[in-house]
Amino acid sequence: MQFDKKTINRILKKHSEAFGMLENYDKTRELPFQRKRIYLTFSVRTLHKLKEIKKKTGKPISRIIEEKFS
Repeated sequence: MQFDKKTINRILKKHSEAFGMLENYDKTRELPFQRKRIYLTFSVRTLHKLKEIKKKTGKPISRIIEEKFS
């Protein structure tokens, strides 16, 4: 199936976010919605606060932290 330039440009414009993610994947081999495990050190006070928020919201601590940066 062949497309003319007008159709190609329309598709690129409509799906520019997806094409951008794929372009970034080609460079980094990472997708923006992938998750990676990292290890962090928190003070006892911070950890207690996170656990309190976890109890109130029912969300895992990793989600709570992730939402603060999103």
